[in-house]
Amino acid sequence: MTVITNIEDLRILAQKRVPRMFYDYADSGSWTEGTYRANASDFQKIKLRQRVAVNMENRSTRSTMVGQSVAMPVAIAPTGLTGMQHADGEILAARAAKKMGVPFTLSTMSICSIEDVAQHAGDGFWFQLYVMKDRDFIERLIDRAKAARCSALVLTLDLQILGQRHKDLKNGLSAPPKLTLANMINIATKPGWALGMLGTKRREFGNIVGHVKGVDNMGSLSEWTAKQFDPALNWGDVEWIKKRWGGKLILKGIQDVIDAKLAVESGADALIVSNHGGRQLDGAQSSIECLPTIVEAVGQQIEVHMDGGIRSGQDVLKARALGARGVYIGRPFLYGLGAMGEAGVTKCLEILHKELDITMAFCGHTNIETVDKGILLPGTYPLPMSA
Repeated sequence: MTVITNIEDLRILAQKRVPRMFYDYADSGSWTEGTYRANASDFQKIKLRQRVAVNMENRSTRSTMVGQSVAMPVAIAPTGLTGMQHADGEILAARAAKKMGVPFTLSTMSICSIEDVAQHAGDGFWFQLYVMKDRDFIERLIDRAKAARCSALVLTLDLQILGQRHKDLKNGLSAPPKLTLANMINIATKPGWALGMLGTKRREFGNIVGHVKGVDNMGSLSEWTAKQFDPALNWGDVEWIKKRWGGKLILKGIQDVIDAKLAVESGADALIVSNHGGRQLDGAQSSIECLPTIVEAVGQQIEVHMDGGIRSGQDVLKARALGARGVYIGRPFLYGLGAMGEAGVTKCLEILHKELDITMAFCGHTNIETVDKGILLPGTYPLPMSA
C-alpha cells in the first residue's frame, strides 16, 4: 500500500489512475508551460527563517476570507471538468472542503451542477462565473447561485479567449472527448475510473446542458461553448454582474497594478492574483512574484488573494507572509481526487494543514494572523516593483 506523505505522492497516484486526456488537462499549461512551471518553482527560491525556544503550544491556523471564517487560509479553486478526474468529483471535493472547514468554489464548467453540489457543500460554497455572450443565461446562472445559497461569487476575468494547451489538442480533448483508439486503449487501463463513470449519470456540463436553449447534449454543447466566451468582456460588465449578484464578489485573474486599481474601483470585496495556473498567457510572471507589488498598491483597500503554484503548506505560509489573505489550490486537490476520490481531497487538505501548522511554529509563530514577511529570509523573496 502506498504511504501518502505529500502532494507529489497524490500526483503520481492520480497519473496512474486517471485517463491521460483528463490528467493532462489538469496538469498542463499553455505553449511552453514556462509560466505554469514558474508558479511553483518561484516559491522554492523563498527561504524561511527558523526561530527556536518559542512556546509552540495552542497554535491556530484559523482566519477569514471575505469575512467568512476558514480553518486555514486556503480555498479550493474552481476547476473545469473536475467530475472527469473522478466520478461526481465536484460533490466529493465539496464534501471534503466542508469537513475541513475551507471554502469550495464550483466552476461554471463543472460536471456536477450548482444544485447537485449545494446539497453537499458547507457554508463556504462559492460559485465561479465565466461571462458568456448569452447574457440571459448568465443572469439565470447568477440567480441559480443565489438560490443555492452560494456565499461568494468568483468572477474570472482572464478567459475571454482561450490559451492553447498543446496536450489537449494532441489528446483530442473536446466536448465530447474524441474517443480515438489511443484514448480508448488508455481508458481501458484505468478500470476504477471507468467503473465510476459508468456508475454516475453526471457526465456532461451540469450547469449548461438543459439550461440553454438548443443545448441538450455534449455535441450541441461543444458548438455553443466555442462561440460563447465573450472577448468583449469589460469593467462595465463587472458593474452589471456585481449589481445582479448583490453579495460578496471576488475578481480572479489580476496580474497588473492597473487592473488591481480598477478592481478596487469596481467595489469588489477581493481580488485573486492569478495567471490561470499558467494556462492562458505563457511568459507572464508567476503569481507569487506579482503578489507583493499588488499588495503594496491596493492591499489597504481590498482583500488580496492568490493562486498558482501552491504545492505545500509552506507555500501557503509564504504567500500569507507576502500579504495574501488567502490562497486557492487547483491541481493539488485534483491530484487527490484523481488518486483516491473524496478521501484523496481530504488527504490533500490535511497535508497542507499539517505542513502550514508545523512550518508556522518553526518560524516562531503560533497564530496565522501574526505572520508577516519577518518569517522570510531577506533577499530571497520578491519585492514590490514601483508602479
